Amino acid sequence: MGTGKLATSSHASIRPGRVSQRDVAQEAGVSQATVSRVFTAEESVSEEKVEAVRTAAERLGYRPDAIARSLVQDATRIIGLSIMRFTNPFYARMIRDFTRAVQERGYWTLLLNVANHEEMEETLPMALQYQVDGVIVTSATLSSGMAEEFARSGTPVVLFNRYVLGSSTNAVCCDNVEGARMVADALLDGGHQRIAYVTGEIGSSTNRDREKGFTERLKERGYALELRDIGDYSYESGAKAARRLLQSGDPPDAIFCANDLMAMGALDVARCQMDIEVPDELSIIGFDDIPMASWENYSLTTIRQPIKRMVDATVDVLMDAIETSQADPVLRWIPPEFIERGSARTTERQIEPGQGDQTR
Repeated sequence: MGTGKLATSSHASIRPGRVSQRDVAQEAGVSQATVSRVFTAEESVSEEKVEAVRTAAERLGYRPDAIARSLVQDATRIIGLSIMRFTNPFYARMIRDFTRAVQERGYWTLLLNVANHEEMEETLPMALQYQVDGVIVTSATLSSGMAEEFARSGTPVVLFNRYVLGSSTNAVCCDNVEGARMVADALLDGGHQRIAYVTGEIGSSTNRDREKGFTERLKERGYALELRDIGDYSYESGAKAARRLLQSGDPPDAIFCANDLMAMGALDVARCQMDIEVPDELSIIGFDDIPMASWENYSLTTIRQPIKRMVDATVDVLMDAIETSQADPVLRWIPPEFIERGSARTTERQIEPGQGDQTR
């Protein structure tokens, strides 16, 4: 039996495991530098060599090393997205829209999920370790120290629905002051006399602006806000605040909650635990217009934050900062919309003749 040579191809010399640029170069009959230039989109490679390299890469199953390429191009094409209230439906939808908007620009997202403000300060530096091209911060604001750290690194940052006046950080926000003014007008137009406010997280710019717009508009129309309770944007805190307010000696006839989740907690307490008729005896208004707000069981009157417009504006501001290295901070406001459903009385009831002051 003869001992003739086995037919071999250049594939036989490829070591098992991940295919490298060196393997592609050997297969295509070009230098490793040529392979590198082909996959970094440089134009100094002939069409013949580009075709040979891409054919060899496809044959071997080669995939360019994004990390190595980022070192050459000094850009990772990654945007860090920090989020603190992961379970809030408003932010769940926001993640989807940010992922879409960033990918449309040729970038990918690095999701940084944190539990609280303290952890935010520990987690955000990870974005710098991954050399992201930019960072979007939601649900929180940056400390001055963290803002300076990003500035030193040259990494642009945009706050989403948060802002810090006098800061060098970019921000895109819903006009929370205007939205809260709409709520005040709606409740006063509905003839309410004992109006309460349930706060969001104390110290956040969203709660500060919503409370400011609400109280200032009430005052402009001759009403002083006297009923107030503290929440933290969670369903549970809204339920607890509503229970305290409604069990008091002088309960409110209207409650404005700083977000929809708290308003839903208040609605469930009023209807299910205290047998209060909504909106005949009590009006409740939220803020955000999360998908559940339109569910029939809630039918929540609320202020809609236009998430898609806010997300697109945030990505526009971030891309401008990445591409132009602009130094002046940008603060952009997006107008909200009043959404009327069935949880609030927004026009004063007309009393028919013979219905007033009747003895039961």
